[in-house]
Amino acid sequence: MKAVIPVAGIGSKLRPHTHTQPKSLVPVADNTILGHIIDKLLEAGVNDFVFIIGYLGEKVERYVRQKYPQLTAEFVVQEPREGLGHALWVARHTFEQEESVLIMLGDAIVDVDLKAIIEAPYSVLGVKKVAKPSLFGVTEMGSDEFVVKVVEKPKIPKSNFALVGLYKIVNPQKLVASLQHLITEDIRTQGEYHLTDALMHMIKSGEKMVPWSVDHWFDCGRKETLLEANATLLARPRFRDRDYSRLCPGCIIIPPVSIGEGCIITNSIIGPNVAIGDNTTITNSILSNSIIGSYSELRFAVMHDSIIGSDASFKGFSHSLNIGDSTEINFGQ
Repeated sequence: MKAVIPVAGIGSKLRPHTHTQPKSLVPVADNTILGHIIDKLLEAGVNDFVFIIGYLGEKVERYVRQKYPQLTAEFVVQEPREGLGHALWVARHTFEQEESVLIMLGDAIVDVDLKAIIEAPYSVLGVKKVAKPSLFGVTEMGSDEFVVKVVEKPKIPKSNFALVGLYKIVNPQKLVASLQHLITEDIRTQGEYHLTDALMHMIKSGEKMVPWSVDHWFDCGRKETLLEANATLLARPRFRDRDYSRLCPGCIIIPPVSIGEGCIITNSIIGPNVAIGDNTTITNSILSNSIIGSYSELRFAVMHDSIIGSDASFKGFSHSLNIGDSTEINFGQ
């Protein structure tokens, strides 16, 4: 099984972090978004990868080659970037001769049994029930439980099952033919060539696809969902069982947390749901539900629901007060 991972997007909703890093390399828990995706695929026995790169693509390639030298990895540049369907069309030569192909978006973390999906006899679309389906690609199922329709961000959704960015296609040649149809006929949705439209063309041509509900899905393109993914991943037993007391003198650690190598943390309260990168210094601070990058420095910081990039520095206020009776001081909410 070959895995194709599109990671060409600019990640505008995660700025300022994506000014200097591709969205897929933004940290979450003790890894990057892309690292979690690759690890999940490796666990399922996938070793053959195609990465579709664009914005800051050289950083993605360097990251993959340095951290995962064992992979059989090919890198395809998407330029210009005209949608997910266009990305796969640009990379069509890497998978069109395969018996089947697994496609996973490089900004979404999903919890699901990938081995079961790989062994499924039909094409598979990963789905999850959502409260606002109009924000996503949506699937509609028939009475036989096969997918009968997929629509990209419908104004009036007829289903609340959203596509989560996980696809197993058992006939890559049919996918390539449908993508070619979009390009040749210049069929765009909201100005882009969408994979959703190619899938719908395949369904109309008789391709059978089944929906596959995932346990957890984190579309890590926004701060809120990135922090939610961080908290959920840190809730796993391997983080709760870690003991950082020797590494953090004078600190209170409230699990779950993840602290990278080479960190210096003193006189602070860390947790819950805090992930700290390597070689970061934190002093006299209180942190909860936050992601802190590598090689950063925080002093006198009180932070929650925050994302701090790498090589960043923040110094808050330190006060020495002599306050008399019947006094009120408010430094702001």
